[in-house]
Parts: sequence; structure tokens; C-alpha cells
Amino acid sequence: MSVVSLKESRQGELWRQLERVNDPELDEPVTEMGFIERAEIGAAGHVEVDFRLPTYWCSPNFAFLMLEDIRKALEALSWRPRFRITLHDHMFADEVNAGIAAGSSFADIFDALSDTCDLEAIRETFRVKAFKRRQEAVILDLKQLGIADGEIVRMSLAAFDTLVGGSDAARRNRARYREALMQRWPGLGPLDAVIVMEDGRRIDVDALGARLADLRSVRINMEFNGALCRGLKDTRYKELSVVDGEPTLVDFIAGRVPPRPEHSPRS
Repeated sequence: MSVVSLKESRQGELWRQLERVNDPELDEPVTEMGFIERAEIGAAGHVEVDFRLPTYWCSPNFAFLMLEDIRKALEALSWRPRFRITLHDHMFADEVNAGIAAGSSFADIFDALSDTCDLEAIRETFRVKAFKRRQEAVILDLKQLGIADGEIVRMSLAAFDTLVGGSDAARRNRARYREALMQRWPGLGPLDAVIVMEDGRRIDVDALGARLADLRSVRINMEFNGALCRGLKDTRYKELSVVDGEPTLVDFIAGRVPPRPEHSPRS
């Protein structure tokens, strides 16, 4: 393989690994959210990743969880490169980047900044939300296929794995839900139920409607947060925009508008 082909192959692998990293609150890839500003491979195979969040004050918990998952993604690269991850424009960027440069783990950096939060407990909270969002999508897809509620709540892993039909999106939903299932219960067997509560309890057929209502509320909350997050990011990093001939409020806040001369007439 030529040097160019090797670099292209590695670049593709790098982005595939990064695409597996999700925003924990939204259960959406950080690549799709636009948080990965740059991911490049140097001549010696070293990797550099620039990471940027929508606001300066984004929760450090979210930042640490995503940075830790990015680190794991880079450690899984086939050529085992040296790498550098840099967090930009965040209130804890200096501390995080200094900790990374010193070889500290993200857990160590987090502990140094806060002694009141359990990072793993926060991660589990978001795992549950992601599990619920993925489960709702699958249940609705199964209903769309004409599968009765009783069959849905009794469906085994073996039956789930042999499902056919549905849209491409429905098949992706099933794959994502199966991934979440196996993360929660690695020993799940072919005869075990797949539509269960997040603690593993079976769902009674009469309770499926209430379960869907709960799942819907989780999904709406996550979708709202996702839309807000994208809007904040687009606003924060947009170029100077003009509305009805005037800059927007955000442009003034960001300091992108030169001051108007004191005696200049208003146009």
C-alpha cells in the first residue's frame, strides 16, 4: 500500500472510531454534532484531535465523558498511534489540556476539579436515557410492522435478531438498540426478552402504553436539548450576520461589531 493510500485508510478508520463516540446527554455522535473541529494524522502517524463544545460553560461532566470516550476511540486505532486531544474555548480547557499533557486520566482531572460528583454515576444516568430513546424507536418500528403488543413484550433476542422488513432507519434502530442491550447485559441469551425495563424487569402488556409515554417524554427532552445544542453552536461560531441591515445581539456579545462613532448618524 502506498503512503498516500495508507494515510487515507487510516484517516477513514480514525473518523469511523470518532463516529462511535456519542454526546452522552443526546445519544448522538459527536461528529454529527460538529464537536470534532479537526482530526488529522501527521506524517509519523500521530493523531491530533481538536474538540469544541457549543458554549464556554457547557457542563464539564459532559466534556469529560466525551473526552474520555474520544481517548478510548483513539486507543483502539489499529496502528496504536501517539495522540493529542485538545479542548478549546471551554471554562476548564486550560486545566483539562494541562492534565492531558501531564498524562493524567480524565477521571483524575475531574476529581481534581470537583469532589462532589461521581462521573460513573453521571454516565449511567445518560446510558439509561439513551437506552430509553433507542427502545422507543424500536417499539414504534415493531408496531409499524404490525407486531402485536403481546408479541413485542415477549420477544426474545433470537426472534429480534431474525426480524426482517422495515426501513433502513428501522434496521439502524434495531442495531443501535441491540448494542445498548448488550452493553447493559453482556450475558443476554437467545431466549431472554429484549423489550424490558432499564433494570431488566419484564414489561407487562397492559403497561406498554404507559412505558411508551415515559419513553416519549425522554425522547422529546433529548431532541429539545439536541436542537438547543446545535443552535448554540451555530450561533457561537457563525460569521457576522445581519438582520434587517443590523448585526444580531449575538454579534455584539461576541465582540464582532466595531463600535459606532459617537456622533455618527444612524442609518
